[in-house]
Amino acid sequence: MRIYILLFLVSFFFPGLLQAQNISPGTDSLKVGIAGAAPFVFMESGNPEPQGITPTLWNEIAQDMNWNFKYHPYDNVNLALDALKNGDVDMVAGPVTINSQRLQNFKFSQPFYQSSLAIAYKKGEFSFWNVIKLLFSFKLLLAIGIFLVILTIVGTLLWLAERKESPEQFPSAPAKGIGAGMWLAIVTMSTTGYGDKAPITLMGRIIAGTWMIVSIISATSMVAGIASVLTFSNFQAVDIQNIEQLKGKKVATVAGSPAVDFLKEFGLTRRSAENLNKAMEMLHDEKVEAVVYDRPQLMFYLQNHPEEDLSIAAAEYYKQGYGFVFPKESTLTYEVNRTLLELAERGESAKIIENFLGKEN
Repeated sequence: MRIYILLFLVSFFFPGLLQAQNISPGTDSLKVGIAGAAPFVFMESGNPEPQGITPTLWNEIAQDMNWNFKYHPYDNVNLALDALKNGDVDMVAGPVTINSQRLQNFKFSQPFYQSSLAIAYKKGEFSFWNVIKLLFSFKLLLAIGIFLVILTIVGTLLWLAERKESPEQFPSAPAKGIGAGMWLAIVTMSTTGYGDKAPITLMGRIIAGTWMIVSIISATSMVAGIASVLTFSNFQAVDIQNIEQLKGKKVATVAGSPAVDFLKEFGLTRRSAENLNKAMEMLHDEKVEAVVYDRPQLMFYLQNHPEEDLSIAAAEYYKQGYGFVFPKESTLTYEVNRTLLELAERGESAKIIENFLGKEN
């Protein structure tokens, strides 16, 4: 009789103690809520057990600790966390982001994976076609147009200054005279110095001298700039290193993902897709020039589609850790953290992750 009274008092005044005992390792079977998407959690046809990075890691932990457990799948992480909060499961396994808001209600293990946003792009090749496309780009044609206008103005001024004193060099007909002035301006700018035309009036020499000084400064910079743009833009088509290189380009991502707000911050032209496969279709069809999404999902896609010849930029953004989740009063966290460290020290966790994602670029 006394033992029942004691149990009643303990359950009334210390409900968390019994709850912790009910989920103590090595006794009753743990109810493990599991949720997420590939490569962390997914189902394979013909296999009733969840597959992916998370269940593989958890199976290793449970095996090391001799814990019995049963998976309880949920459609998404938020539903799994609601079940944990209501006491329907003892813990949650999945790609659950560790943040300060969730720490108010739950206890996390140390991160088993550091995720981030990354850029996937189609590998290109250095080709003259890329240069030709750039030569006919709007920006370059605009720059050439402005240069021709300036050249026409200089040629006209030279013609006006020289036409009366030097009609044999600068004919009175506007078309021929301005053309001769433009030729002199080009020869002067390029420092070719054919000597077939030269100003003889004071005003003509002042205009030519001024043009010499201006052209030495501006023309050299302009030619160097064009050469730099041609080279950089051509290599840029081959290798994208960071988000800044996507300025002025169309980028795809998955609707509702953190990458949407990230792309907004950089003012990039974005196209939303229903899922990652749809976004990759846009990239394959050249409707976009890159896909920005969660790095592990991109790596998993590349691992399973090697024929598409894609690559992932080295730059990482919005870094966040994924961990296992427990109630605040759970006694499991210490043992899980210790086992995670042991798996990392033995290199087993790295092998598990590499098995699903492949090696980093």
